[in-house]
Amino acid sequence: MTFSEPVDDGASAGPGQADRASGEPSLLPLLAVCAGYFMVILDVTVVSVAVPVIGRELSASVTGVQWITDGYTLVFAGFLLLGGALGDRWGNRRIFCTGVAVFTVSSAACALAPGAPFLTAARLVEGLGAALIVPGSLALLRQTYRAPAARSRAFGLWGSMAGVAASAGPLLGGLLVSTVGWRWVFLINLPVGVACLALTLRHVGPSPRLASRAVDWPAQCAVVTAVALLTGALNEAGRRGWTAPAVLAGAGLSVLAAVAFVVRERLARSPAVPLDLLRSRALGGGAAIGLLFNFGFYAMVFTVSLYFQHQRGLSALETGAALLPAVAMTMFASVLSARLARRTGDRPLVIAGMLLAAAGLAGWTAAGTDPAYPLLVAPMMAVGFGTSFALTGTTSTVMGSAPPAYSGTASALFNTARQVGSATGVALGGTLLATAATYGEGLRVSTAIGAFAYLTAAGLAWYCVPTGPEPAVTTR
Repeated sequence: MTFSEPVDDGASAGPGQADRASGEPSLLPLLAVCAGYFMVILDVTVVSVAVPVIGRELSASVTGVQWITDGYTLVFAGFLLLGGALGDRWGNRRIFCTGVAVFTVSSAACALAPGAPFLTAARLVEGLGAALIVPGSLALLRQTYRAPAARSRAFGLWGSMAGVAASAGPLLGGLLVSTVGWRWVFLINLPVGVACLALTLRHVGPSPRLASRAVDWPAQCAVVTAVALLTGALNEAGRRGWTAPAVLAGAGLSVLAAVAFVVRERLARSPAVPLDLLRSRALGGGAAIGLLFNFGFYAMVFTVSLYFQHQRGLSALETGAALLPAVAMTMFASVLSARLARRTGDRPLVIAGMLLAAAGLAGWTAAGTDPAYPLLVAPMMAVGFGTSFALTGTTSTVMGSAPPAYSGTASALFNTARQVGSATGVALGGTLLATAATYGEGLRVSTAIGAFAYLTAAGLAWYCVPTGPEPAVTTR
């Protein structure tokens, strides 16, 4: 495949551009990108503790409350690949800023919602903004931090944002709901979004774009359909059971949509995802590893939150505080992983992180169905540390194996896989909690399955993650 010459995205070079030219990029571009990513991931979990209050105040039905939560996730996961393709075509900075603007405005609409239908619609638009933000975030970090050491540090801090935001969401949501009200769960995005937009325009340089590259709309529609149906089926499985007709129909139709996507990519003159990318051991394997560790981590956060509240009687605020050991390790692990990667390469770090996280969940499984809280601190720390420790190397592997013209697409593939892993983990965890005799027994089975997922990811890392820099895939 031949690529046209990249052109500037139409903005003047800012300080971020000058920093790259001097070889010493500042931390401001990293702060800008991570602020946008933090908002996106925070909104996956922060709303969960506010939903009961929202339902009562807006007189929403059970189905309406479910859509307030699930609608965001469905659109976010379904449109990630489109966000990556648009970033490659029109410039990742432009699409990233568009996503931040959409996300911020829709957050304001959520906060001002007069009723449940309006709030649901605003959440769907918010999910679209998130899908535009995330692929561009990694592409912008790759563009700004070109030295391997600086890039590893940037990817590590980017990855730690996911763990911090996901685990801190229940704590922050509980604090806001119990003090200033549920609308502030959305209003907190406004100053963050404005600051993110200002920092990005000021400190992140213009992105190259391939204006002649056509967007493969049939393939994009197939991906949106496949991911949305699969995510919807997995979410419904947690409520209706895995054999419910709606769940089986959604899963079956998602497979058909995925087959249609592959057929389209084989025939398309300008495919959305060149099959050479999917065949790449580093890129395809990295995406599979991301799916598995998101499965383990988000299943733990979801099931443990319910376990602490329903079996131990903790409030939402107390539950968030109880999860802090997992959060506290993520930032430290990402910084340490980025430093060690310069000496060891990515493979040993990804394997070590996955094995440590597996040991943490196995330790929780061995502790029994209702262990004392001090016995759970070390397992939670191990899972948080191990996941964040491995995420840095996995991200570097995926982004380093993709050609620059497809950096947004590679980021979208990686994050789509992670979102599918999260949805699968949450759905399976919810089903296990609902069908077990007690929450403790369901959680014990869930942690055992999560430990197996981490072990599988460690095996994949040994096979797929290179020890040194991975040459970019050459697309035909």
